[in-house]
Amino acid sequence: MSISLVLALIWLIVANLRAMFPSRDHHWKFAYAMIAVGIPILGFVTYQNGIWIGLIVLAMGMSVLRWPVIYLVRWLRRQVGQG
Repeated sequence: MSISLVLALIWLIVANLRAMFPSRDHHWKFAYAMIAVGIPILGFVTYQNGIWIGLIVLAMGMSVLRWPVIYLVRWLRRQVGQG
């Protein structure tokens, strides 16, 4: 297993463990930090293992951080609807 996949799995474990504990801001600050850390890891995974493994890791990350993705899709729909 490559180092990039190990980093991605550590990222997934940390994100899941943190989600188990309550938060006053509903984990939004943590989600922003995980996105900032996850994007370079995703690039590293894609670089080392190829586009298909990168897409699988992207899907796993999106399943963990699904609310930022949902809000992004809603925002994009509003922007396209106004144009």
